[in-house]
Amino acid sequence: MSVLKNTRYLDALLKKPIDRTPVWMMRQAGRYLPEYREVRAQAGDFMSLCKNPELACEVTMQPLRRYPLDAAILFSDILTIPDAMGMGLYFETGEGPKFTKSLNDLTDIAALPVPDPAKSLKYVMDAVSTIRRELKGEVPLIGFSGSPWTLATYMIEGGSSKTFSKIKRMGYESPEALHLLLSKLADAVVEYLNAQIDAGAQSLMIFDTWGGVLSPRNYREFSLDYMAKIVDGLNLGKDEQRVPVTLFTKGGGQWLEWIADTGCDAIGLDWTTDIGEARKRVGDKVALQGNMDPSVLYASPQVIRQEVQLILDSYGAGSGHVFNLGHGITPDVKPENAGAFIQAVKDLSPLYHNK
Repeated sequence: MSVLKNTRYLDALLKKPIDRTPVWMMRQAGRYLPEYREVRAQAGDFMSLCKNPELACEVTMQPLRRYPLDAAILFSDILTIPDAMGMGLYFETGEGPKFTKSLNDLTDIAALPVPDPAKSLKYVMDAVSTIRRELKGEVPLIGFSGSPWTLATYMIEGGSSKTFSKIKRMGYESPEALHLLLSKLADAVVEYLNAQIDAGAQSLMIFDTWGGVLSPRNYREFSLDYMAKIVDGLNLGKDEQRVPVTLFTKGGGQWLEWIADTGCDAIGLDWTTDIGEARKRVGDKVALQGNMDPSVLYASPQVIRQEVQLILDSYGAGSGHVFNLGHGITPDVKPENAGAFIQAVKDLSPLYHNK
């Protein structure tokens, strides 16, 4: 594969000197772009788009044609693993993901297979290798997965939830069942992410979208310990060839020290944590990714630029910061505002680096 021309993102994750802060956006390939909406309509539905490697490659590349981003992220969904376990994933307009199969007890969970990524998830690996070829070494490619806890919430709740009552009840009434599910999911995520590395992913991210709904003790028991198990099981390499891994727990700002102890290379921050305070807490142990409130992108370019400046000031000088939103870009943001955000990072951040 092509030699990587822009290494800023990987260098920042490994805290190497860089000339400016790298930037990419969660959900940078998505509904805020008219060209994405056209391809999704062509695919017919969301999962058909995910399962078509050529179309997944196309939408991955679309934001890179518009903006000077420092990384591409695989276009896929966090629920591909439950789908490959036979849960029957589908999406209803306006209601989010749902499953045709439900998990109610230990018997249901014991019957779940751990999927072979070379078979039931081959379409993801084909997308990774296709995107790597198409990138031609311009920027690195990020692979990803949902965390075991986050995947389990969808599988037990049957879809999205506001209260997480079913999975929390299982955690208290039948913890052995929940731990069996989380263990199976951790094994599946390790195999899935290692297969993404083999297919060409140059960095990895684990999205723990719902870890923040847990109490501190339950967060460690049901979410963090399994993410640590995954980090330990990944074939990340070392030194110049290391594939850095970022853990992102939405609502997890109170547990940064715990997250840093997992062996990850970087912690993703949502916008509720001050990035300067986070840097003081974790020191040089890990890099930090984040963490502008996505809602700032509704503002004028001037306000967006001011917010970028404030976050850069808060983090301070030196490497170890990957600029991003604190969560995914929202569908009704104007593409030109996303462009103003990325350009502001590009314009303002060199002052914080002396390379």
